[in-house]
Amino acid sequence: MSQGTHYHRIAGQSLGRLAALSDGIFAVAMTLLVLDLKVPAEQALHARFLWADGAVGAERPVWHLLGHVGPQLLICFLGFLTLGMFWVGQQAQLGLLERGDRNLAWIHVLFLFGVSLVPFATALLAAFTASRLALLVYWTDLLFLGVVQLAGLRYAERAGLLRDGTAPADVSAIRRRIAVVQGLYALSVVLCVVDTYVSIALIILLQFNSAISPPIRPLNRF
Repeated sequence: MSQGTHYHRIAGQSLGRLAALSDGIFAVAMTLLVLDLKVPAEQALHARFLWADGAVGAERPVWHLLGHVGPQLLICFLGFLTLGMFWVGQQAQLGLLERGDRNLAWIHVLFLFGVSLVPFATALLAAFTASRLALLVYWTDLLFLGVVQLAGLRYAERAGLLRDGTAPADVSAIRRRIAVVQGLYALSVVLCVVDTYVSIALIILLQFNSAISPPIRPLNRF
């Protein structure tokens, strides 16, 4: 066996390291979502001028600024829910695995690339909430994440990486949930022809449903 072949055989087997890398990237992405929240400089200057001039009370400028930040906060919350949902989904998949390999590790690295793009897609949507193109960019990232998740699960089945005794129902449940959610995302985005706010509201409701729906419980943990 050549050195290269031997390396490929032993590389990427640690599920613990893969989970740790995933947790770190998810944590950074979630933090970036919040750091992107900023008080608009022009609105803040105008509010301070009115308050200093005595034209309004001390509280009114703050309410005025919160009104401008509110839509951004809503989109930030959407992005946070999105990351939380995909983090839970990835942990469910990892919990079904007996071991990893090099190919599976790279599939998950590709998945984490999509995770790292969520703050950008969220910021774009927050800046252009009424833009269908911005919504499509956000949805494309969601679709990418879902497709890579399915690819990782399918590869793990074919490569025999699942734990012994893993129920086919567990694998089918994960696959079905991903497919259904992605289909509902697509339907939500189609409704942007009516109004992008309708699409965003429906996506948020989907995220809530995913968060409160009964969890998928793997038979074993790594």
